[in-house]
Amino acid sequence: MALQDSLDQLKSIDFNNLDINNIGSWPGVVKMILMVVLFSLVMGVGYYWHVLDKQDSLVVVEREEVDLRKEYEEKAQKAANLDAYRQQKKEMEAAFGALLRQLPSDTEVPGLIDDITRTALDNELTIQSIDLQVERNTEFYVELPIEIVVEGDYHKIGAFVSSVANLSRIVTLHDFQIAPQRDTQMLRMQITAKTYRYLEEKS
Repeated sequence: MALQDSLDQLKSIDFNNLDINNIGSWPGVVKMILMVVLFSLVMGVGYYWHVLDKQDSLVVVEREEVDLRKEYEEKAQKAANLDAYRQQKKEMEAAFGALLRQLPSDTEVPGLIDDITRTALDNELTIQSIDLQVERNTEFYVELPIEIVVEGDYHKIGAFVSSVANLSRIVTLHDFQIAPQRDTQMLRMQITAKTYRYLEEKS
């Protein structure tokens, strides 16, 4: 019944008669309440100034941990697939080399023009002109336009275009114009064939 006794004692205390300068003479119940209040105050201030600051730091560290864990998982996945990446790189290099071999070098351009000429003759077309135009440099390659003017019937011109597009070297066809010839069944076609040369990296 100590709690009840303490409550009865607390009710009988006249707080107006308590001497603030002589706390030692206060009743035990009041001193205990004062100690609890002071302890709570100290704990609250300590929590505010120390623990809350640490909690903010903890949040930052936890975020860093999430980022580092994600980075670790990505690197671990790459490391696990390293052999596959190396094999894929070799395959890409081989495919790139095969494409480069389809691009003519400076010395092969005349041979390419010969191939176009032969293709036109094989398809029984009359060659008006085959002219190599000015090269155009881009970041990675040189564009080599060749302007072609031929005459023939519709089917032979179509076969010629198909044959040029299927040459062993990379050739693309652009800007074609077809016009009928006066007083004849023949058509005149002007077309630009473009081939490309890879720019070697300068050491």
